[in-house]
Formats: sequence, structure tokens, C-alpha cells
Amino acid sequence: MSDLMKIRDVSTAYDITARTLRYYEDMGILQSVRDEHGSYRMYDEAAVRRIEQILILRKLNISIKDIQRIFEVSGSGVVLDVLSKKVSTIDDEVSLLHELKGLVLEFIQEIETLNFTNQADIQHLYHKAKEVETQITTTDYRGNSNNYARLVEITDALDKKVPDVMVVRVPAFRALSSGVHSWEAIFKPGGYMFQLWQHYAAFKPVIFDCLDFTLVSTDDHGEMICAVDDNFILDDESPLRLIDFPGGLYAMAVSIDEDDESIIKVQDKILRWLESTNFMRDEERSFMFNMPYLDEDNTYQQDIEKGLGYRQMQRYVPIKLNQ
Repeated sequence: MSDLMKIRDVSTAYDITARTLRYYEDMGILQSVRDEHGSYRMYDEAAVRRIEQILILRKLNISIKDIQRIFEVSGSGVVLDVLSKKVSTIDDEVSLLHELKGLVLEFIQEIETLNFTNQADIQHLYHKAKEVETQITTTDYRGNSNNYARLVEITDALDKKVPDVMVVRVPAFRALSSGVHSWEAIFKPGGYMFQLWQHYAAFKPVIFDCLDFTLVSTDDHGEMICAVDDNFILDDESPLRLIDFPGGLYAMAVSIDEDDESIIKVQDKILRWLESTNFMRDEERSFMFNMPYLDEDNTYQQDIEKGLGYRQMQRYVPIKLNQ
């Protein structure tokens, strides 16, 4: 077994989390073997080369679904097809951005001729092209109507390149909590998640048919909570505890479960999105995540996973009005 690498060593060598490696295995694009005790995942030379290939493709923003296609067949035909489509997508985005820049510059000139002379507004207009539409519609616009229509068309097309953010209200609810522990203690076999789910019969959905939430305290620690019926009674000897979760407003977007790269990108997207709104992050509350239709017997969840090729994770950023 000396020619095999432990999951921990691969994680360190390639700056990738063990959870993401397990996710790649679940998606069928990577294989590992177990050590003689069955305790550790091990990777041989072929698996390590496969990891390198996956990381290269992910850096090129190739989707997991397309990576699955690439590895399902031999030869370079599929990978060339996938990369060619990626180049076309990039070309489309570059073209749209160049056209958008030209339109913004034209609008700036037109607004200046209309005595829209506030330099701060002009700078804001130039650096935030998405907000041009709002600026124009709040003035007596007499510019080129064709340019205006194309501006809306371009900004809409660019917006579709990133996941949408939704503001949701999570209601207050009574919850069974794991308490704050390391992620390993929560998710390991027989850990706090396992103990929580022994009370499944008392759980009730809160939002998007979700039965639980995981609160992120730090990079290494978190808390898992499940909404329970109001009449639920917890035995004194249980390591779990009952809490009243206050709920509140959250900015929510969808990422890919267990794909840390996707999760980080989506959370960064939410934080950037907040800068263009009258909301701000509520520092007194924790980030959260959960999976919709978590019940494994739920037909909707099974259909969603088959259709997408992955399990959705909802990422929640606590927000409040920026007053």
C-alpha cells in the first residue's frame, strides 16, 4: 500500500478538501480504494492523475456534468467539444461587455448634454453598468431609444451568467440542536447529525420543504438544527438540546452540495450582490446552508438530482436593512 496516497495527503498536496474529493467520487468521476483496515480512502497513481485532470477542468469553469461526459468516453472528441463551447461562451461574454462599455459611454455623453452634470452620479453610472437602466428611466430621457433597448438586452444577458440571489424570510421555529462542534464530530458516523436524525418523526419542514439547517460558526465548527413539533419533549439524557431559532431575513442562492469551489463562489456572489442593494450582512447571525427536499424518500429530490446530476445546496447569508 506504500504507492497509495491517503485522502489527507492528496488534500494537502492539491489544496482541495476531503469533502470535495468524496463529492467527486459520488459523481462517478474519481475512484479510491480503502486501506486494509477500511478506515481511509486511498488514491493510486491513476486516481491522482485523474484528480489533476478534474482540477484543470474545474479551473476552466467546466461543469461537473460536462466533466462526467469527458470521462465517459475515450479520445479527445468530447473534451474538444466542451472546450470549444466554453470558448464560444467566453467570446459571447466579451462581445457583450465591449458593446455594453460602448453603450455606457454613449449614455454618459447624452446625459451630459441633458445637464445631468453631477459628477458623482456619472462615476456611479460608469462603474455600475447594471444601474444605467434605473438612472435613465428616472430622467426625461431623449436619447437613442434603440441604444436603450439594446442596453436592457445586454445587461439581462450578462446577468444570466451567474446564479440569482433571492431574499427569503426564514420563520422562527422550535428546533433540536446539536450544539456547536467540529464538523468532524457532527458528520462522522454515529456523530451529532446521526443522533439528530434519530428524532426524524418529530421533524417538520420550514422553507423549501427543508427539515434542517446547518449554521456556520467558523471554518472548523458549526451547529446543526432541525425544526421540531411544538409538543416535542427531549429526554434529559440526550446530548442534544432544544432551542428557539429566531429566523429572519437571508440572501439565498443555490450551489452544489459538497463542491467547496461552487459553495465559495456562490457565497462571494451573495456578498458582492449585497453591495448593490440597501441590505447589509447581519454580523450578529451565522451563515447557514441546507438541502431542499432532504428526505431521501422524497420523489422531488430524486427527480431534481437526476435532472441536474448533483444535489442542490442552499446558502443563506443573514441580512438586515442598511440604515
